[in-house]
Amino acid sequence: MWPESTESPAPLRSGLTTGTCATACCVAAAQVLFTQKQDDTVSVTLPKGKVVDLPIIEYSIILNGIRTATIKDAGDDPDATHGATLFVELRLTSEKGVRFHAAQGVGVVTRTGLLLDVGEPAINPVPRKMMTEHLEGFAKTYDYYGGFEVSVGVINGEQIALKTMNPRLGILGGLSILGTTGIVRPFSCAAYIASIHQGIDVARANGITHIAATTGNSSEDAIKKHYELDDIALIEMGDFVGAVLKHVKKVGQTDSPKLMKLSICGGFGKISKLSQGNMDLNSRASSIDLNALAKLAGLLGANDELQDEMTNANTSVEALSFAQQQNIELADAVCQQALNFARQYIPNHIELEVWAIDRKGSFVGKALDKVLSKPKGNDL
Repeated sequence: MWPESTESPAPLRSGLTTGTCATACCVAAAQVLFTQKQDDTVSVTLPKGKVVDLPIIEYSIILNGIRTATIKDAGDDPDATHGATLFVELRLTSEKGVRFHAAQGVGVVTRTGLLLDVGEPAINPVPRKMMTEHLEGFAKTYDYYGGFEVSVGVINGEQIALKTMNPRLGILGGLSILGTTGIVRPFSCAAYIASIHQGIDVARANGITHIAATTGNSSEDAIKKHYELDDIALIEMGDFVGAVLKHVKKVGQTDSPKLMKLSICGGFGKISKLSQGNMDLNSRASSIDLNALAKLAGLLGANDELQDEMTNANTSVEALSFAQQQNIELADAVCQQALNFARQYIPNHIELEVWAIDRKGSFVGKALDKVLSKPKGNDL
């Protein structure tokens, strides 16, 4: 479990990606093969040139090669792989080039729409490039003209992967080796946002034209049941609605494959934040505006007494309950405001809707916006 945070503000620690960890293991293993040195720490050069040091906790001789391992440190980012043991089994080959394999705990791609082809180990392009460049550096230094076989694994990766979106993305058997900069920024949740983008891409590549982005399990269950959606159409966006809106805007402008409908579903409080123009719905980034909810209720006919009650409510759910007692359709209006904001990002040919649920997982509000214009071309 994550430790309790202190009340005093303190700088947040950055961490290192699984791609950086795998690269460090490659460096350590190559160093053994070429120099027989087994250092406690090794240096890795990140994509933008920064050099970082990582500890190596294991050196083992394997058949025709060396196995090394390190511990993933995600800093203060809430990363499922924080504390995981990553390892690399490195072998020299007569054939030039670097070939990658998935060892225990690293998944394999089984669906189209990702950055990698079906059947490839889930080791993303930037980590592959990092490992390749470091290994080629060793080859040049020591006049080595053969190649490398790199097997990357994660201890208990199969179990850790169940806490991620990998199974839904069609990455089976374990985790992905990720990273674009090599660094994990505290609370940036870059890996989570990347998974959101991948989820949308995988859905489109597999012919899904209606996707639903949800803030949590209850909202996912509600919208899935309502539309009888397949899991591949469900995007676990959590608090990162901005990641969904921006990526749908990007892919919605492409010719194919077409996305025709986006449903956004979340708890009433989260949707109220979206209605106020917030792209990150986490409490550290945005707050529920009870005054705004009260004013909106006033526009819908709420008297001054009700507005005062709502302003002084303990939670958005309590404020909603006050409005419901006087038959004020507050949740629908909040969903409409959220939809109006989201529509700024969503191309007009994509049908858009926003749903709000209560704490029991029941729908309390909705706003539906039909297609505003047909897509270009002959897709319909």
